[in-house]
Amino acid sequence: MNDVEELKRYVATHAESLGIPAERYRALFAAIRHDGVGPGSWTLEWSRAADTLLDAGEPLAASQYYGFARFPFVDGQDRAAALTDCVDALDEWRRAVPGIERADWKILGGRVGAWTTGLSTTDPRPLLLILGGIVSLKEQWAPVLLAARDLGLAGVVTEMPGVGENTVRYDEHSWRMLPAVLDALADRAEVARTYVMAISFSGHLALRAAADDHRVRAIITAGAPVRDLFTDRSWQAGLPAVTVDTLAHLVGVPRARLDTALPPFALSDAHLSRVDVPVRYVASSRDEIVPATDLSLLREHIRDLRVLEHDDVHGAPAHAAQTRDWMVRSLVELRSAASS
Repeated sequence: MNDVEELKRYVATHAESLGIPAERYRALFAAIRHDGVGPGSWTLEWSRAADTLLDAGEPLAASQYYGFARFPFVDGQDRAAALTDCVDALDEWRRAVPGIERADWKILGGRVGAWTTGLSTTDPRPLLLILGGIVSLKEQWAPVLLAARDLGLAGVVTEMPGVGENTVRYDEHSWRMLPAVLDALADRAEVARTYVMAISFSGHLALRAAADDHRVRAIITAGAPVRDLFTDRSWQAGLPAVTVDTLAHLVGVPRARLDTALPPFALSDAHLSRVDVPVRYVASSRDEIVPATDLSLLREHIRDLRVLEHDDVHGAPAHAAQTRDWMVRSLVELRSAASS
């Protein structure tokens, strides 16, 4: 059973990143009293609000709300139904948006779903690969595909292993999913020029993949862990319960054993030194999930690193608009530099 007050704090961050007005989600928060079943429950109230939006002809907004109903991960029938509704609502939205398609692949023994744009066997374009973190779905980030299209890029938005529809196991080898996705796209995109926009824990995967796969040409990330989050037990002891519960769920271990399961995820100095591509990183000075020492490691080892640092908590909810603008501007600049 989740602490709904903690869920509200973290969903507010995601709602801000999506540009959802605070008065809308705060009004809904007032109706949520518990994380059980029935009236006043987290999943039911979000799903009811999503149903209303869907009936009003707003499938994109409905998809976002169904995604929050599933937050932070599927732990039973109600959240599983919310995930299905989230995907279905996004599918309804994209059918009215020219050029956005569905893709599914069998990768690393699992199934990986994605939303795509601009893939072509006759006119392959450089690729923008987009991933959210441990609690966010591909449906949340699907509208970024419109920006990719405007920049003349092929775009693919998918999920971290274990998140949403992605059934790949989350472990220290999960970074291999990214090269496998590039392999699957090699006949429809110019994957040798891949830009990765990876939020939070997926930024960790992107950094690890870039150490070995030179098709990754740049990484734009926010709040990505590097090493000490995975190895420092004293830091782990202070992590929010929703983060600990979600990581334990994804890794497939009890909470009590999570501290022994995480160290293999840590990126070594050798890994970081092999990341010879531009990295653009949004940091929060009061981040309660990613320790400041992880950013220090990037400053020490990444040759082309630019950082936007906010005086904020993880995800920088009070600076969502600035973060979005900076990340898109960074992508435009990297794309322009690569083309010159």
